[in-house]
Amino acid sequence: QVQLVESGGGLVQAGDSLRLSCAASGGAVSSTNMGWFRQTPGMEREFVGAISGASGITAYADSVKGRFTISRDNAKNTLYLQMNSLRTDDTGVYSCVGGRNSYSISHSPTYYDYWGQGTQVTVSS
Repeated sequence: QVQLVESGGGLVQAGDSLRLSCAASGGAVSSTNMGWFRQTPGMEREFVGAISGASGITAYADSVKGRFTISRDNAKNTLYLQMNSLRTDDTGVYSCVGGRNSYSISHSPTYYDYWGQGTQVTVSS
């Protein structure tokens, strides 16, 4: 059973940067498709980005492309989300996810079997 624990959330101002971490246990990040979703109250979960375990390619939502970067440290078995130029509409609970290893990347939350508890990111104006 894969367990995911996020950290690094907090309150920042618009334009600031923040890095989220996701420590994985019970499975290797290098052989698992992993990613991030976010959610705000009353809204559906939104795909932020993911990385393929098989190929290492990444994919991002249009809303974060060019500002957010996903990376992984195989030695630490940890996934990261570097968020730059944060905007107020980036506010939400960010969840780390893991799914079946594949060369392609799914944007659907149903693809991912493993979810962390989430970490709150609040961006003030």
